[in-house]
Amino acid sequence: MRVTITGKNIDITEGLRGAVVDKLSKLDKYFSKEQDASVTLSVDKMRQKIEVTIPMKGNIIRSEQVSSDMYASIDMVEETIERQLNKYRKKFIAKKHGEDEFASDFFMTNDSADDDEIKIERVKHFGLKPMYPEDACMQMELLGHNFFMFLNAETEEVNVVYKRKGNSYGLIEPEFE
Repeated sequence: MRVTITGKNIDITEGLRGAVVDKLSKLDKYFSKEQDASVTLSVDKMRQKIEVTIPMKGNIIRSEQVSSDMYASIDMVEETIERQLNKYRKKFIAKKHGEDEFASDFFMTNDSADDDEIKIERVKHFGLKPMYPEDACMQMELLGHNFFMFLNAETEEVNVVYKRKGNSYGLIEPEFE
């Protein structure tokens, strides 16, 4: 796996680079040698944060961990990704996905707004790939989000799947008047 490491408010030392490459090399059994992984290390006051994004054909594996120690964050992110891969391994093998890969900014983040006013602080753009609602639920789980917008392959309309209480899912379909 090819690992690209970037830093925000932190110098990437050889020790940190070695720790990241060493931990992510444990995931090589799941990926080809040509697979790219994007790693961002950042420090904000006492928060040591690591974000790992691995785009795959039709899916994105992503984990973000924060702790007071960067090496602990690195350990946690590797464990999280391996747990995700083991959970969805059979589904990845069983499904045939298209050749196009999603853009690296495909995932969505939870944006927050002030209580007094509505303020859009971040706009994300991503390509909508046709998929079935079940595949969209799987992608939402891989990203660790509560909802996921996609182009429904059956209806050719934009839909949203979301997580409900009790480990069930909901589907929002548009209704035009």
